[in-house]
Amino acid sequence: MTRSIDYGNLMHRAMRGLIQEVLVGVAKSGLPGKHHFFITFDTMHPDVEIADWLSDRYPGEMTIVLQHWFDGLEVTDEGFAVTLNFGDNPEPLYIPYDAIKTFVDPSVEFGLRFETQEDETEDDDEVEEAPMDEMAEPAPTKTKSEKAQVVSLDSFRK
Repeated sequence: MTRSIDYGNLMHRAMRGLIQEVLVGVAKSGLPGKHHFFITFDTMHPDVEIADWLSDRYPGEMTIVLQHWFDGLEVTDEGFAVTLNFGDNPEPLYIPYDAIKTFVDPSVEFGLRFETQEDETEDDDEVEEAPMDEMAEPAPTKTKSEKAQVVSLDSFRK
């Protein structure tokens, strides 16, 4: 039996923890300055709770914006709940962290992309830090030898 450190899974949990910490601060004190978030999530994740009409309209993924108007932001260890306005209709949403595909704060050019790698021997998720200009493009498929990457946060520091 071969043992190894599962860096991909550790990074996955750390980045979800970062999102949780940021949202806890916003729930307590509101959005500081010009910060705002684009959060893309898997609408078919079994623990996502959204209105039927939203899941019908967005059958694979959906991007929400936390910026000018949102209400009732509640953050837990598993996910967050928030009420957003869709055409003057407030709708409650619950999004588990495991359903998040991207988390972007364009005000400071910070973005995280969570990708699931289809692999015969691994079912773990990988997290990849992505510059803002790459957020809209699909990630290229990686071969087994290309999976190990060093993630640097220096590009996001001012």
